[in-house]
Amino acid sequence: MSLTGTPFFLTSILLLIVAVVVPLTLWTRIAGPPLMRGLARLLMLLFAQVTAITLVFVMVNNANNLYDTWGDLLGTDSHVAAAKDLGPDGMGGQQIKNEAKVLQRFRPADDPRMGPGVRMTDLQGRISGVMGEVYVWLPPQYDNPAYRNKKFPVVELLPGYPGSSKAWFGSLHVGEQLRPLMLSGAVKPFILVAPRTNILTGADTGCVNLPGKVNADSWLTVDVRKMITDNFRAGTKPDSWALAGYSAGAHCAAKLALAHPDRYRAAVALSGYNDPALEPDSLAGKDPKLRIESNPLHILKAANTAGRPPRTALYVSGAAGDGYQAGIGLRQLAKRPTSVTVQLIPANAGGHTTAVWRQQVPEVFRWLGGRIRA
Repeated sequence: MSLTGTPFFLTSILLLIVAVVVPLTLWTRIAGPPLMRGLARLLMLLFAQVTAITLVFVMVNNANNLYDTWGDLLGTDSHVAAAKDLGPDGMGGQQIKNEAKVLQRFRPADDPRMGPGVRMTDLQGRISGVMGEVYVWLPPQYDNPAYRNKKFPVVELLPGYPGSSKAWFGSLHVGEQLRPLMLSGAVKPFILVAPRTNILTGADTGCVNLPGKVNADSWLTVDVRKMITDNFRAGTKPDSWALAGYSAGAHCAAKLALAHPDRYRAAVALSGYNDPALEPDSLAGKDPKLRIESNPLHILKAANTAGRPPRTALYVSGAAGDGYQAGIGLRQLAKRPTSVTVQLIPANAGGHTTAVWRQQVPEVFRWLGGRIRA
């Protein structure tokens, strides 16, 4: 039974009802010695508590898409086949133009809460050695005959940690919010891509390459990117690609966009951070060298020092103490052609929650429409 499916949710409700009804019905009817009666009543109380906690967990998990599968929750799934040393560019000496096409079969998304039009595929990353599902949503114009020869810009969507690749569609309702805005012309049509980011058991990869452990950077910026351009009418140049993330995904979005201006032109970071060590389970935060190298402030400073400030546009939003200062720090370092837009979220807006990020979806995609093109 799926962890996030309706059957498990309904089963949790049913079990809680049983856990309440059974003590009310049998409490005074239990026969036997006092010790056995006491033990039976204790077990009924424990069963009631477990079912109540389970239902709360299911409701929170369904609302925020924290854990996608039982394997994610229990740490039994493996999504890394290999983690070779791929070098500074994350390519391992290979060239994308020389790689064979990655043609995939797609099927409708397995969770109706993600809304209509979302399809999915299981991708084996040839460069990164990572395996995982990738969700794709095509804009309403994609199948319009008037657009049959047109390519579309792409936005990769990254969740927080822990987080499911379903989250932007299931919790932030990005497809449902953007479809009418794209049809009316208020928002530019984008292809939306949500790859798996929960790759390692009990660890946030920080979207870095760590030889012998995981090549999360190459998974997102090489393998997923190539798969999309091989299967859809997607732009291939940096001007056509952007990233958007919240919380730990916001850190990844800013970090990857600044580190790879040859692959992305813009990034949206909602309630993120610069120092990866602010996430206790971050692999990058626990490695002294990676902690520095994967900090967007360091990446931007190093590029400026080398005389090559990236042609990258960042949109950073957050409340005071929850992403806002991270944006201010980046804006203070930005030199043309780098640009950083910072938006302060009121302290009473709702905190570090999907409800806050969901409200920002129309605004940030209008902003992206002015920065990337097919």
